[in-house]
Amino acid sequence: MRGGSCPGSPYCKTAEIETTCPGEGMAKLRKKIIAGNWKMNKSQAEAVDLATGVRRELGDLREVDVVLCPPFTVLKAVGEVITDSLIKLGAQNMHWENDGAYTGEISAGMLRDLYCHYVIVGHSERRRLFRETDAVVNRKARAALGANLVPIVCVGESLEEREKGDAQEVVRRQIEGSLAGLAAEFARVIVAYEPVWAIGTGRTATPEQAQEMHALAREVLSAMGGADGGESVRIQYGGSVKPSNARELLLQKDIDGALVGGASLEARSFVEIVQAAV
Repeated sequence: MRGGSCPGSPYCKTAEIETTCPGEGMAKLRKKIIAGNWKMNKSQAEAVDLATGVRRELGDLREVDVVLCPPFTVLKAVGEVITDSLIKLGAQNMHWENDGAYTGEISAGMLRDLYCHYVIVGHSERRRLFRETDAVVNRKARAALGANLVPIVCVGESLEEREKGDAQEVVRRQIEGSLAGLAAEFARVIVAYEPVWAIGTGRTATPEQAQEMHALAREVLSAMGGADGGESVRIQYGGSVKPSNARELLLQKDIDGALVGGASLEARSFVEIVQAAV
């Protein structure tokens, strides 16, 4: 398979770290995963240049899973740059149907043809701007898993919801709805907690706020899939992650990586965030 080994769970060979803990036997620790969401940015030449810079610095890195999620128009070009490296290719969205009369859409099978391993579903911008519901996100996650893609399922509250004290209820509802019926697949799912009020605003949840919401997310996942299922899911933080705050965020117990927006558009800043996770 192009671009590295299997695209599956955090327990595949590229995502497994084993350590012996006194009295606990062999414990499997979740491997950090850093994904760059380029959003609607970069021409083909710019994308190739950015991917080349990231590969130069990180192409052989094994301690952290690294994913690049460029626009559809440059998936092939970026995929060619990272071929035979350990960096994986991801997409920013997809439709839940395999084919059909869905003008402007792209299917999971089409992404697999381009050697994608991951796909972002339910990003806050998709929920807010395109009115995607938890039910829609659930259908996309199911389709992604059916095509052997790893869905990065995004959840998070708005500023208004947080100020009203509804943040935990919103995130709980989104997780339960977006991942309904998928407990058996939890080892192949990534969850990204992204406080909407911190995306592209320069504001960032404090490490304590982020950890609190990640712990809640894991509690909900454990209730849905059992303790083992909840512990197997890697949960990323997304919300104005920068080199200056990445390390402190990534040191939190339940934060297993980052979904990086603006800082992923420049190779040096993205590389520094990945290095903070090592």
